[in-house]
Amino acid sequence: MRPGSLSISSSATYFFANQGWDSLRRKSPFQQNGQFTSISYSVFAEYGISKHFSFIASLPYVMNDYHQVGFKQTASGPTDLETGIKWCVLNFNYLYYFSLQGTFITPLYTDLNLGYAEKGTEIKAAFSGSGTLLGDHFFFNFEDGIRQYYGNQGPVQNRYGATFGLTLDRRLKQSVNFSLGGFYSTSSFTSVSANQALNKNFSFTQASVSYGYAFTRRVAMFVTAGTFVAGRNTGAGSSASISLNIKPFKGI
Repeated sequence: MRPGSLSISSSATYFFANQGWDSLRRKSPFQQNGQFTSISYSVFAEYGISKHFSFIASLPYVMNDYHQVGFKQTASGPTDLETGIKWCVLNFNYLYYFSLQGTFITPLYTDLNLGYAEKGTEIKAAFSGSGTLLGDHFFFNFEDGIRQYYGNQGPVQNRYGATFGLTLDRRLKQSVNFSLGGFYSTSSFTSVSANQALNKNFSFTQASVSYGYAFTRRVAMFVTAGTFVAGRNTGAGSSASISLNIKPFKGI
């Protein structure tokens, strides 16, 4: 990322689940017609410090709702502020990039229905690039991060993902992207709740597809739909999101 350049992404996501997987990966409806819904708004920013380093920050605002026959539980508010440094370790002819990222997690809440309310850190590696395939432009990104929360029975999580995208026109305005990713979270706290924010010992794999449209070189929009395809101790849910990416400063 160029020094002085700024990239901002804002998104809104809707998630719904009324069934889940148990510890043996068997899927069944939540008890008492239970339903879990989460709506989140998030802002992510990246600022170029130098040719190889950039500062990153993100903050979501979440509204969680779980209800079943005779019971209802809701929570809303900002969740984990994430700040860190991204290091572009290798650059192969400006086509392929390998980077490392260190992130510090600061909870801005105390309600456990929103998350763990624990500080944490994450180290993430990513490999990305672009090229041409049968005359079409393509791009890809592979990433894997290890996250540690430091509170009581704070989980250790492996968060991974892979994305492959193709442009749909010669002006490079339209694209379609396919992603596969997930979490593997482990903790000595093994209790399971249909309220997904409370679980610490779980795993899931999610597949998603998105359509992107670039209005200009600095403004683009993405619409995404995803679903959980496998899991353990987690909800079997689906999601939809829309995001707007802008680059107000191109740097030097």
